[in-house]
Amino acid sequence: MSLSQRADALESKMARDLDYIVIKSRLYSMADGDMSPPPNAGALMKENPKARVLMGDDPRLPAMPEKPSLMDFFRLRFGPCMHLLQSARHAVKAGLPENMVLACLLHDISTIGFIRGDHGYWGAQLVEPYVDEEVTWAIRAHQVLRFYPDESVGYEYPQAYITAFGPDYHPDPYVEEDYKRMRAHKWYMSGRQITVHDIYSFDPNLHVELDEFTDVIGRNFRQPEQGLGFDNSPVAHMWRAMIRPAKYL
Repeated sequence: MSLSQRADALESKMARDLDYIVIKSRLYSMADGDMSPPPNAGALMKENPKARVLMGDDPRLPAMPEKPSLMDFFRLRFGPCMHLLQSARHAVKAGLPENMVLACLLHDISTIGFIRGDHGYWGAQLVEPYVDEEVTWAIRAHQVLRFYPDESVGYEYPQAYITAFGPDYHPDPYVEEDYKRMRAHKWYMSGRQITVHDIYSFDPNLHVELDEFTDVIGRNFRQPEQGLGFDNSPVAHMWRAMIRPAKYL
């Protein structure tokens, strides 16, 4: 049975067993190397006339509050975040200003909650309406700067990257071009500080609580009164996509 056939069989079983039907977005399927057409929702509903495509909250996921905050996303949607908590703690110990501590805390939220590829660009866009411009710039820049050493601050190309990408890996041309621009920017060092405090070797014995950064978030993240995803901001739909990742339309 092919990958596509197995997926169709799973979708059919779910439609028979549940009163809702989940149709994955195209991006999910392509990440599995699956270029086949999506399951036919109409056909699945014929097999189970009581079933409907999922248009509301996904009962398989933790329920989100009516007006979700950043802390709610950390607790109810983001994947394991100890890396970010350790990075932010590292920044605090180094005496970085609070806005840069926040940047370290948020720099990989796209990786743990949204999209991995180009995660710095996506992550910066997610928080842009809610943080200072320098924080947004730094989060976007860390995506690029992490590939380039800077002896002035003791940053070396991570050994973890050599292991993961291979010794012959070279960043894409658009990354090279962005690096040239970012290296000359007035906030270059803000982006560079994220790479300096980006902990690549996690300490499994060091546990950092999210509550440690409640005040930093409160003073530096402009939480919308309506809740993230419902404030009519240019990125509200991105937060809603994390609330309801399997919504049909």
